[in-house]
Amino acid sequence: MAAHDESFRVDPDVEVPVPAPGELWTVGAVILSRDGEAFAQKRGPQRRLFPDTWDIVGGHVEAGETLLEALAREIEEETGWRLSRVRRCLGTTTWNGDDGLGLRHEADYLVEVEGDLNNPALEWSKHSAYGWFGPGDLEGLKENRRPGEFLIHDVIARAVQ
Repeated sequence: MAAHDESFRVDPDVEVPVPAPGELWTVGAVILSRDGEAFAQKRGPQRRLFPDTWDIVGGHVEAGETLLEALAREIEEETGWRLSRVRRCLGTTTWNGDDGLGLRHEADYLVEVEGDLNNPALEWSKHSAYGWFGPGDLEGLKENRRPGEFLIHDVIARAVQ
């Protein structure tokens, strides 16, 4: 089991599920700017899962990782920023991807990061754009999604409103 990374704070009462053996978990991070806008990145059109749609930073929890360790790793891998604070859990959900891996459990968190928020180090092989979304911009997060597929919109809306 990996050791807890003490380089970030976790606020009291933040719910952190412990995956059961055999469960596939993902984590997501809603990163807010000083102006209260949420960071999102657009998945590239060649992606097998949810191509050309807006997404929050995150990904799969690897063997031996806690959810928060995975969250810190994914933030750094996908943006170059460092997780500094986990403020609250924005909810957990289950979903099925069309990539054959089956049911996933997802925990999404409102977080603070350290780094230059004007210059994320995106994985350009996986993402085609990024943006900051405030309460008036949320409709854009539904781009290329069908009704009922508004998880990213809904998670960000909980964080910025």
